[in-house]
Amino acid sequence: MDNHKKQFSDQWAVILGGSSGFGFAAIEKLAVHGMNIAVFYRETAAAERSLKEKFSTITTGSGITIMPFNINALDAGARESCIGQLVSAIGGKYKIRLLLHSIARGNLKPLVGELDSKESTAALSIEDIQLTTYAMSTSLLDWTRALLQEGLFGRDARIIGLTSEGAHKYWEGYAAVSIAKASLESLITYMAIELSKYGLRTNLIQAGITETPSLKRIPASKQLIELSAARNPLGRMTRPEDVAKVIYLLCTEEASWINGSVIHVDGGEHCL
Repeated sequence: MDNHKKQFSDQWAVILGGSSGFGFAAIEKLAVHGMNIAVFYRETAAAERSLKEKFSTITTGSGITIMPFNINALDAGARESCIGQLVSAIGGKYKIRLLLHSIARGNLKPLVGELDSKESTAALSIEDIQLTTYAMSTSLLDWTRALLQEGLFGRDARIIGLTSEGAHKYWEGYAAVSIAKASLESLITYMAIELSKYGLRTNLIQAGITETPSLKRIPASKQLIELSAARNPLGRMTRPEDVAKVIYLLCTEEASWINGSVIHVDGGEHCL
């Protein structure tokens, strides 16, 4: 562990969507190994107070920094302002080791409303699809280009996105997110090739079904949880810390030849 702490000394992770779930678990894991973190999230004042207490617990006695940004990470002006603050805080170029995209923001509606019902059900609009796709897919490209333009990425930096089984299977109410995740998978392929000349490695993690706040918003989440717990070859659901461990592994020197991959972190769940 001491070697890894030395390896990540003075390096930074930028985590988009780090207040809970995979993003927060990644913060906990990376902090143990000495990485400084700029974390972006959107929370109420009360929720942020609790979150900052958790950050304080993580950093106490560790010698690392966690910079919290309670902003809309999808807003271009907010992104530009925060990157300016990050440049000052980092104190030099080539310091970012990881950009993790863990934004979970989208619409969970059916493609078509209930036409024969007295109470009409709102259907998914094109605007809903566009918003969800930007939030959960293409905003990663904007953040990557902005950090690259400022020269903040290290020579061997890692970009990681998160996809799900729902990109390829039907889950109730998941259409917009599924479209976004499928888009993200295509985007990662192109980023892996076109950004390799800057030394960037770009990969996706497909986590197993995990009981996170985002999952619980899906209409059929209860059934998904029951199904996952029953069918997983290793006898339990995926946990956020399982995914955080692989995020950490992808940041190590040993993972430098992994680029353009979709890595399943699900205990073999995808095989069934």
